[in-house]
Amino acid sequence: MTNIFITEAKKKVRFDALKSFLNTGEVTEKVFCPSTGPCAWIPLLAGDEKHWARGKSARTLAFCWEDCHAFPPEVEAILRQSNSFDQIEPLLIFPEWQVPLGGIGFPSYNDLWILARTKHGLVSIAIEGKVDEPFDHPLSEWYDESPNKKTRLEYLMSCLALTSTPPGHIYYQLIHRTASAVIMAEEVGAKAAITLVHSFSPTKEWFPEYCEFSRLFGIDDESDKLGMARARNGLPLHLGWVSGCQRYLSA
Repeated sequence: MTNIFITEAKKKVRFDALKSFLNTGEVTEKVFCPSTGPCAWIPLLAGDEKHWARGKSARTLAFCWEDCHAFPPEVEAILRQSNSFDQIEPLLIFPEWQVPLGGIGFPSYNDLWILARTKHGLVSIAIEGKVDEPFDHPLSEWYDESPNKKTRLEYLMSCLALTSTPPGHIYYQLIHRTASAVIMAEEVGAKAAITLVHSFSPTKEWFPEYCEFSRLFGIDDESDKLGMARARNGLPLHLGWVSGCQRYLSA
């Protein structure tokens, strides 16, 4: 059976069903419906089919992950660089998984969120798919010192154990996507959190911007390498840029 599941349920229903799975090992199919293929992802997208263009990240990511029994080979390769993940396997994979963030506002829409398992315990993995799309807006354009955004940024910094405000050129999407991996790790009692940029760009578009973000955690700016830092309460936090297979750009 596929590891990829579609869900449009509300937060509490989703999380209750997720915790039920962890307790019983049974999938609540009324909440988590097994994917029937890449096109099952379309209704989950914010703009439906307008984001489903050939050569763009949503479609490319869907065809890549649906084509694999577990992790795509390049994702498995980067994960297995750590001894902690040498026997990692995905249990549940959710496209467009929404993670509520601190304060009032939109949740973090993970292109994929994965509940994985290792011999050491559960792992929370957030995947951000890219081809040539930017990481939305830099922090300087998003942050306006309003009370709500101040509350949200402080919460995200707390999740990531950042003691000083990131520079304005750091992209907000990378901040909240990485925080979402930590939030979900805490939600399910995972032993580690991982955020991966799964990029299918032949020219590594936006890689320098990813590197600026990873340096906040003292992680070297190399592609296809897994770096490690510590998030809130000492939780191991891993970051990586993964080069995706180019053939899925034409899917």
